[in-house]
Amino acid sequence: MDVSFLGGPQPQRGVGVVAPFDFALDRELWRWVPDDVSLRVTRTPYVPVEVSLDLARLVSEHETLREAVQALSVSEPEVVAYACTSGSFVGGLAGERAMCEAMSSAGEVDSLTTSGALLEALGELGAGRIALVTPYTESVTQALEVYLAEAGVTVTGRAFLGLTRHIWKVPYRSVVDMARQAVVGAADALFISCTNLPTYDAIPQLEAELRMPVLSANQVTMWAALRRIGVHAVGPYQALLLDPGPTAEQTTAPTAEQTTAPTTEPEEQEGWT
Repeated sequence: MDVSFLGGPQPQRGVGVVAPFDFALDRELWRWVPDDVSLRVTRTPYVPVEVSLDLARLVSEHETLREAVQALSVSEPEVVAYACTSGSFVGGLAGERAMCEAMSSAGEVDSLTTSGALLEALGELGAGRIALVTPYTESVTQALEVYLAEAGVTVTGRAFLGLTRHIWKVPYRSVVDMARQAVVGAADALFISCTNLPTYDAIPQLEAELRMPVLSANQVTMWAALRRIGVHAVGPYQALLLDPGPTAEQTTAPTAEQTTAPTTEPEEQEGWT
């Protein structure tokens, strides 16, 4: 990115992010964002409740979302994303739509949620049958399955950790192990739920091993938010982010690099493969 020593840095396009109070993966979100876009992150107020359906309802109350979006509006984001999977699926499809409407009306800005972004991504990939990985308890995992079923998505297999706290501390090895357990039927894709679960570096390895698109909560949230403002999310060897290629109007021949698939798998991460 060019820097002018007379006029300062180039303008940054803004993406607002509303996250739950316990969200600890700000840096992971940034990894999908190109240099000319800036994230403006705020959090919901603290409540003394562990990860559960009760917490999902508390952190997604409309008044909480409106106040968060109003605070973000000062920095003039072009889109606002609610980065919480459970908080955006706990009310079903109608609840997710109502959340988007509440946020949009509060800040007069286009708004989306993680669960809505997931359905958008599944539609983009044509994936109607998925394997599911979550760090949640069984009851929260089941609530996600109900949401997906309401949207016409079938869960072919699942694995979950049963955690109620410290989800951001889960290592990649555990994510990979759960993915292997979940892929037991004919699935079109794998979804790894929870924006507080690290996934960025696990996605390429899992796609190479499982031979299917792998989606994660943070990935689909950033992909959808950036897409709303006409920006392409960045991330190596991730099927959702692949460039669709030249359109019919483009006549430039592709380079060898563009037409040749990588011959090696993503670099191994010590301690989790």
